[in-house]
Amino acid sequence: MQKLPRTLLHLEGAVLFAAALALYIDADFSLLALVLLFLVPDLSILGYAAGPRVGAACYDAVHTTAAPLVLGAIGLLSDGQVAVQVALIWLAHIGIDRALGYGLKYPAAFKGTHLQRV
Repeated sequence: MQKLPRTLLHLEGAVLFAAALALYIDADFSLLALVLLFLVPDLSILGYAAGPRVGAACYDAVHTTAAPLVLGAIGLLSDGQVAVQVALIWLAHIGIDRALGYGLKYPAAFKGTHLQRV
């Protein structure tokens, strides 16, 4: 029973990844753009060059769903297809990270996340 919350968080990540990818493909967006932009959020790891506190803040800012959801909503409301495309790629990235166990970082160490210690 203790592993249930973590399992649900991993499942939630997998569903987020699958849903974002399905919507992306259904919208007939560029697969090349998907491949080229999929790992861009991981560039936030460079914040760790300034120390673990700054690194965790940079990583977490880019790996929460709030910003891509807002971007996607703005894109939908303004018919901004590029914004929707970027938001879906971003959400897919966050989803696969969560499914694999990469959660938000604690400032103490890169490997300490809200999902588990990786």
